[in-house]
Amino acid sequence: MEIDIGIEEAARKEIAEGLSRVLADTYTLYLKTHNYHWNVTGPLFNTLHLMFETQYNELALAVDEVAERIRALGFPAPGTYSAYAKLSSIKEEEGVPEAEQMIRNLVEAHETVVRTARSVFPAADEANDEPTADLLTQRMQSSEKTAWMLRSMLG
Repeated sequence: MEIDIGIEEAARKEIAEGLSRVLADTYTLYLKTHNYHWNVTGPLFNTLHLMFETQYNELALAVDEVAERIRALGFPAPGTYSAYAKLSSIKEEEGVPEAEQMIRNLVEAHETVVRTARSVFPAADEANDEPTADLLTQRMQSSEKTAWMLRSMLG
């Protein structure tokens, strides 16, 4: 059945492609945060273990919201590691970094999510796509706040 939500197909496609990058970045950040939750050690273990758990749980909900918005626009949401590897701006790393480096890596990754989300705004604005703009705003607010909290741990 054809989609008639007041946004032309070409605009929906452009927005969905941008949201696919946001999804890939968010999922990659989710995986990185979950990995750090499992593998953090050191004097801040308990603090970081619990903080990372809160963060990856929020990200798990976020990936679902982004994927569902892509579907609402009429396009398939990417859902494989290979697709995310091609679409994500967040780099994977090998091994397990020290706790302080984990924090730095997560700050950088959250800032990457913010930049990716911000890059989709022009297409959403041009199409008067308020639901996508709202979703992008939520993602940016969450990642900016998390980056600030993590950055504050570094002094």
